[in-house]
Amino acid sequence: MVSAQTSIAIIILSLSVGFLSFYLMSDLSKKKKKIYMEELASQLINFVIFMWIGKVLLNFPVFIKEPLTILAYPSNSYAFYLAVFFSAITITIKSKRQKIDIIPFFNAFTHVFLVASFVYEFTQIVWNNNTYSIRYLGLLAVLIIVIVVMRDRIATYVLNIIMLVGWTLGTLGLAFMMPFTMVFGYTMAPWFLGLILIACLRLLICKKRKKVS
Repeated sequence: MVSAQTSIAIIILSLSVGFLSFYLMSDLSKKKKKIYMEELASQLINFVIFMWIGKVLLNFPVFIKEPLTILAYPSNSYAFYLAVFFSAITITIKSKRQKIDIIPFFNAFTHVFLVASFVYEFTQIVWNNNTYSIRYLGLLAVLIIVIVVMRDRIATYVLNIIMLVGWTLGTLGLAFMMPFTMVFGYTMAPWFLGLILIACLRLLICKKRKKVS
């Protein structure tokens, strides 16, 4: 059984490798790399806060009676879903206010997310002998290879869509093939993956239409 401290340490290590990989491999200038890495870090902090908010909302009766006991409640997948939802709203608002360019931001997020996920799952297999993650690890490896090979050959927004569709459909396929599929230790329900696909595709397509018009 993996302790909460060990799981958090693995996530921090994975994200650190993801950020480092983006910094070393991205063709952006150092200034733009710094901008998007800072924005990603900011959104990551927001995500953690949203996880806590989600945990409070899901255990609101307990929170009202004994606020401090909520600290003992682990964040489940539904708290994770709420955090994703709140983060998506935050990013959308910032994009509409032109405080963030969604296409390069999403490109940076995709790179960091895939690499961090790969490191996390690889660590789970090697360190914790969790062979259940091998198929998901294979999916991540394929997507990372596609990013490396195709990033200089097609437009960024197209690559973003390919990665989004590839990850979502691949994870959906695994969710139907296996009893459950986990991302950073949280179970991904098929309906949730479908919502991510629809929401992100709409966001990226709308952004492209604005640029064309």
